[in-house]
Amino acid sequence: MVAEKCHFAEKMVTRIVDLRSDTVTKPTEAMRAAMASAEVDDDVLGYDPTAFRLETEMAKTMGKEAALFVPSGTMGNLISVLAHCDIRGSEVILGDNCHIHIYENGGISTIGGVHPRPLKNNSDGTIDIDLIEAAIRDPKHDLMYPTTQLICLENTHANSGGRCLSVEYTDRVGEVAKKHGVQLHIDGARIFNASVALGVPVDRLVQAADSLSVCLSKGLGAPVGSVIVGSKNFIAKARRLRKTLGGGMRQIGILCAAALVALQENVGKLESDHKKARLMADGLNEIKGLRVDACSVETNIIYINIEEGSRTTAEMICKYLEERGILLMQESSSRLRVVLHHQISASDLQYALSCFQHAVKGVPSENGN
Repeated sequence: MVAEKCHFAEKMVTRIVDLRSDTVTKPTEAMRAAMASAEVDDDVLGYDPTAFRLETEMAKTMGKEAALFVPSGTMGNLISVLAHCDIRGSEVILGDNCHIHIYENGGISTIGGVHPRPLKNNSDGTIDIDLIEAAIRDPKHDLMYPTTQLICLENTHANSGGRCLSVEYTDRVGEVAKKHGVQLHIDGARIFNASVALGVPVDRLVQAADSLSVCLSKGLGAPVGSVIVGSKNFIAKARRLRKTLGGGMRQIGILCAAALVALQENVGKLESDHKKARLMADGLNEIKGLRVDACSVETNIIYINIEEGSRTTAEMICKYLEERGILLMQESSSRLRVVLHHQISASDLQYALSCFQHAVKGVPSENGN
């Protein structure tokens, strides 16, 4: 990566390796060129041709009827939940450790009046099927309880370390939803990662879903935005909700042009991201005092646990690495997270591992070397 000053520490460093998230990628030259030459019009009025191209391409890729570009994954999930749960007081079943429940500011409740019913996420990101079915409210008792309208899954499941939900599991949840007359939404922020890791075409992976959201600015590396997909009727409702929430933008073809480049060029790079993550996990497990559950590293996310009795802490490691241009997330006093993406090179990976080794041992290392 280009040498630059690290703004996260006072010390000048000669190299930045940003492992905080796959959201930190910068637009490629091809993206910038596409943005500069994008054909645009007013998308709120429904005339932006580049937005139309992106939405058409995403709907086709996901095997759904229609799609809609939105500013963020949080808004995409919120719109999706509100479109399905269009009566205030409706209930959504979701995982207790999922992104919608933990990291989206409680928007489904505060804005939509939707009641969340969180169920325990297993370590692989799934929710037991029998728990889901048992949680669906009996319509005969609707006077006492909120009405179940929606089930939400997350694939890949970020807080489980980027674990993938299988097509068989998703199909079974879809069957339960259909049996009880409720809808299924997938938070597919990293659904392409799941598709690549499982070797399953992405449209097959989401076949059971009534809707899903797909992030363009994570592993795919586009600068801004997500897309929600579903039936034509669902997307018509979603478009109105996007406007209500302030997400209607004008010449968004500039952003959609970069996303089209991302779809063409970066989906194929996800497998390399996954390989780098496994290499890094193996390297970290060779460092005494650090532990990674190698079986959980299915895609591009790694959780690092500091072993009990170690002389160091997550905060100490973070500070040491930050001073040397390695940026990552501290999850707790004994846990760290790193995320690989296409702008992390093999050299970056080796440098980061070297810095981890020195950080745990407390041995100074050459800055940037």
